[in-house]
Amino acid sequence: MLDREGFRPNVGIILLNHRNQVFWGKRIRTHSWQFPQGGIKHGESPEQAMFRELHEEVGLLPDHVRIVARTRDWLRYEVPMHFIRKDARGHYKGQKQIWFLLQLTGRDCDMNLRATSHPEFDAWRWHEYWVPLDTVIEFKRDVYQLALSELARFLPKPQGQLNRFLRGGMRGVHQGAEASMEGSGDSPY
Repeated sequence: MLDREGFRPNVGIILLNHRNQVFWGKRIRTHSWQFPQGGIKHGESPEQAMFRELHEEVGLLPDHVRIVARTRDWLRYEVPMHFIRKDARGHYKGQKQIWFLLQLTGRDCDMNLRATSHPEFDAWRWHEYWVPLDTVIEFKRDVYQLALSELARFLPKPQGQLNRFLRGGMRGVHQGAEASMEGSGDSPY
């Protein structure tokens, strides 16, 4: 199912553990790592698709998570031509995604990468919130930046602490600001 512009409706999932680390899955038989994601089937809402994909890819059920937030609008990325199947070239352009931020309420042992007969991942790990930007395949990087930045303000705050991830959401801007203010005695914070 493609929209008029050639984008396939899709959901992306940022799954947090109790330390605000994110689930990072290794695509089966590759060296590529990514967040869980998948297409929205005809008649499915983004939320229904998210729960289906969460179970298919990570083995979690709705009882194992809490929805914290979702992106307001579709976030799009184009897939480079050499990754597009030959029969889809010309009409398929890429993905448009609604991203969900989920809090794991279950345990690590509730995850099962073999929950279905067509697993997507063969390994997983927890990462600090912004690390995926450094390792995701380049054509997805801008969408990951947009999703992580928009959803960072909804991260649960550890008791008695500021949301240290929110400041990191503008990391490119702040890194540049810090570098330009070095030695000036001024601080952007």
